Amino acid sequence: MADATVNPQRGILRWAALGLAALLAACASGPRVIPETRPAPTVEAPRERPSTRPISPGLPQDVERHRVALLVPMTGPNAGVGKSLANATQLAILDTKSDVLRITTYDTAGGAANAARQAIADGNKLILGPLLAEEAREVAPIARAARVPVLSFSNDTAVAGNGTYLLGYSPAQSIERVVDYARAQGVTNFVGLMTSGVYGERASTSFLRAVEDQGGKVLAMETYDGRPGSMTSAITKLSRTPYQAVLIAGSGASGVTAAPIIRKSAGGKASRILGTELWNTDSAIGSNAVLNGAWFASVPDNYYRTYATKYRTRFGAAPYRLSTLGYDAVLLTVRIAREWRPGDIFPERRLVAPDGFGGLDGAFRFGRDGIAERALEVQEVKGGTTVTISPAPTGFGG
Repeated sequence: MADATVNPQRGILRWAALGLAALLAACASGPRVIPETRPAPTVEAPRERPSTRPISPGLPQDVERHRVALLVPMTGPNAGVGKSLANATQLAILDTKSDVLRITTYDTAGGAANAARQAIADGNKLILGPLLAEEAREVAPIARAARVPVLSFSNDTAVAGNGTYLLGYSPAQSIERVVDYARAQGVTNFVGLMTSGVYGERASTSFLRAVEDQGGKVLAMETYDGRPGSMTSAITKLSRTPYQAVLIAGSGASGVTAAPIIRKSAGGKASRILGTELWNTDSAIGSNAVLNGAWFASVPDNYYRTYATKYRTRFGAAPYRLSTLGYDAVLLTVRIAREWRPGDIFPERRLVAPDGFGGLDGAFRFGRDGIAERALEVQEVKGGTTVTISPAPTGFGG
């Protein structure tokens, strides 16, 4: 998003002060409640005088706290990401010292739909997750029928709406932000190097629109895949016409592979390399000297390094960059809980408040389409690290 359309507003992050202030301070003491993973059913030894009180299925009801479900993979190939998200929600509860939420984790590895049904049967009124777009598609109709909003960690805009909200980082917004910045620095002629598949197709559309909106020109676009020589061939085709900037719509690893080839090509020797939000998920992106001078847009890292240090101290491992979505989802829920009585349906209207929310990843707000609009910064790879060259706005101007 362009700086011109997003203006700072005082107080946008004030509501998150409890969580962020605690994060920057020493380790917080434990609250009265800690999020739990839903345990397997247990069988108690029979007593001499069995109780005549009826037994209710599911988890014990909690009339004093809000029941919130976390749907993430705790086993299987994506278990690392899922556990990092679960740990982040626990850390947020500890940092805010919140005793109004009861978060229960449900493993989606056995099927997201089954996890959602169990979560709703257990009385949860809000779902955080799931992680993947295909899982969100399964969960959406089940949750909608029960009037339970879903805050998914996916970034696939095709699954947003009708009660499903996306917290994931949008490629389109990242591309728009870095293109806007490049145009402000005098870049007019662009080319695109796009990964194959859905991500590349959507990135291509966003890239064309962003450049056109800023009065620039896309001279060419080429697609690459995992086949040997594919990227070299694509870059060679792009170099038929000199260009000022090339957007690499792919992972940080793709940028590392492409950069030296671009520098040796006729058309790209003096060009500026641009990346997307995917680059910020690579913690080592700044240490790749071949990317020196490259620009990419992402959520701010102001608080992330402190969060990562605290996370590592508590859990003995580094967090996934995506885990901040879990932390910020809890901050959002704590804020809305002030207007939400335990046992009532979640006040979904609060999710589309125009002033938005704030957290580790900066300011964001949900549009009527359910997609999180984020205030992004532009970073440059420089001297073995990344530096902010265009700060993210701190709020939204209407």
